[in-house]
Amino acid sequence: MTNGLARTEQVRAALDRVTDPELDESVVELGFITGVALADDHVAVTFRLPTYWCAANFSYLMASDMRDAVAALPWVKSVSVVLDEHMFVEAINDGVAKSQDFTEAFPTEANADLAGIRLNFGLKSFERRQEALLRHLLSLGHEPATILALNVNGLQRLTLNAEGDSLRTRYLERRPMAQGPELAFVTRDGEKIMDETLNIYLRNIRRVGLNAEFNGALCRGLLAARYGDAPAVLPEKPELIDFIRMGAS
Repeated sequence: MTNGLARTEQVRAALDRVTDPELDESVVELGFITGVALADDHVAVTFRLPTYWCAANFSYLMASDMRDAVAALPWVKSVSVVLDEHMFVEAINDGVAKSQDFTEAFPTEANADLAGIRLNFGLKSFERRQEALLRHLLSLGHEPATILALNVNGLQRLTLNAEGDSLRTRYLERRPMAQGPELAFVTRDGEKIMDETLNIYLRNIRRVGLNAEFNGALCRGLLAARYGDAPAVLPEKPELIDFIRMGAS
């Protein structure tokens, strides 16, 4: 394997860990990455989004995360991340190149910085991953009281099949986002989940997953329509504030 190929695979692996904040899916798997070019210690990444009017804060967060993920590779000295064909492409690309926060790139429209946006959607993905793991454990016959009494170390020691191990790994990536006791499973506010009301709790957080699944299907359809056989139809340019969404529950 050549050094260049090895480095390209490292960049891909880094980008694969970047997720769409609303869908909680890899930008690589979603088909957003359109190019990776290496020149010595510089990496250039280009990407696209399903629509011309994708939310500016989502777009900015992904671009910033791509830059940071690639820049963390030990041999990388500089990174450029360029979004293609977006209504605010200049502001997004310029802000990311300057390592600005979202509020600096969009000073008159933004009402939350990247940390706030990342926390908001990180907690949504925390609930989605938690629900998937809890339902898997219940399907294996584990009692609710036993599951909810586990601490993080106890969860890590559980013997699980390949699917369960993958769900556990993904969930534990988000577990630090919720404060509270050293239990493996708590609410997003860090409160203990009661085994008597676990089914109600799971139903309540299920809507987070359903919303993400619907948006994921819509996203893939729009991406295929835009860059596949169907021609892209661009709207008249709307106001930016209409497309900065904080992700309603």
